[in-house]
Amino acid sequence: MRRTIALLVLLSLLPLTWGRTPEHPKFKRFELSFSRLAMPSAKRVAPRLGAFRLEEVWQAHSRTHSFGSYSALLLRDGGTMLAISDSGGFLEFSAPGQSQTDSRMGDLPLSRDADKAARDVESATQDDKGMIWLGLEGRNAIYRMNPAYEIERKVSPVVMKDWGVNSGPESLTRLRDGRFVALREGYVGWSDHLHQAALFSADPTEHPNGQGFTLDGPTGFSPTDMAQLPDGRLLILMRRLIWPMPQRFAGRIAIGDPAAIRPGGTWKVTEVARLSSDLPIDNFEGIAIAPRQDGRLTVWLISDDNYSPLQRTIVWKMSVDPADLP
Repeated sequence: MRRTIALLVLLSLLPLTWGRTPEHPKFKRFELSFSRLAMPSAKRVAPRLGAFRLEEVWQAHSRTHSFGSYSALLLRDGGTMLAISDSGGFLEFSAPGQSQTDSRMGDLPLSRDADKAARDVESATQDDKGMIWLGLEGRNAIYRMNPAYEIERKVSPVVMKDWGVNSGPESLTRLRDGRFVALREGYVGWSDHLHQAALFSADPTEHPNGQGFTLDGPTGFSPTDMAQLPDGRLLILMRRLIWPMPQRFAGRIAIGDPAAIRPGGTWKVTEVARLSSDLPIDNFEGIAIAPRQDGRLTVWLISDDNYSPLQRTIVWKMSVDPADLP
């Protein structure tokens, strides 16, 4: 009888246990490699990239089933690169051209819910202590995650509640002064260049009362990520689908000064590079910036292959002198 009762108690607890959000990431064994792609001629690149210099282009390869679909890119302490996918997976890797023996991948402790919206990470940012904030597009939510990849806090800010089911916080950046900026992928009404945006005075998971404003960007392009330059300006990566089958994309990089953001106002950004479809590009959704000893900046881009055999995970390495940017 005691065994029966114990078994019934155990069975009654199983659904509750299985339904909990895991507290730690799950790591997977995998192999990762990068192959260099042919560089386009300087004559073709220079008019499109302006002040940016394209230095190397790689394609990432892995036979692991969950590899790919990366929508955000961060540079961690020690030079590790962290790519996060829109299905809640992550990839830690070394810069292409270096050994990948220490690379690892896994699933973030988000949700086991079959609904993709519970894991749809489209943007990420961090502070100098290694804390990470995730923007979930399907939920119009922001999660805070500690350096051990444990979710600490979650919030669905009111200012983002009308950002749509598949057009939410595609870009999220923590500014060096502690404020946060989030950009919506979708357009405002019938516009083809205006996007809703939000400014938070501090950590949105603790101070969720953000203030709305409008991003005015290049016509026909939506923001997919952004990163802050050492001088405070923001580089905004933008993307447009130009052909559906097989999918072909074009991109833009714009620049703007967050000091010019005004609650309720319009923030105009300036196009500084064209990632045209005749260059070795794909669905670029991640950007990260690293200073160099020569005064230039290294700018990394990564593409989201949507787990499609017709798309690729492309990594670009560019450099730019910030003094040459408007």
